[in-house]
Amino acid sequence: MGIPNPLDLQKRIKELQQKMVAAQEALAQETVVGSAGGVKVTMSGDQKVKAVEIPPQLLKSEEREKLQGLIATAMNQATAQAQELAQKRLGGITSGLKLPGL
Repeated sequence: MGIPNPLDLQKRIKELQQKMVAAQEALAQETVVGSAGGVKVTMSGDQKVKAVEIPPQLLKSEEREKLQGLIATAMNQATAQAQELAQKRLGGITSGLKLPGL
């Protein structure tokens, strides 16, 4: 097996960068939803919270602590789903490369 041509390697890296940018832009357009106890959090694939839906019955003051916990749970669930979505979409691009964190 010969030494790879540096120009070919540079071209390959540039192609991968372009694919990553396109995949990240597409990922930002997708959404995931986390829910807990009727509370729903909608998050984009790039992990930005787009909406929080709270059932009217949870807005009573005595339900405040419960609501806070449900929001945290729903957000964590949406974040986990967004991370999983990113892994699915970006994993194919970076497979074969030994890049930390990808």
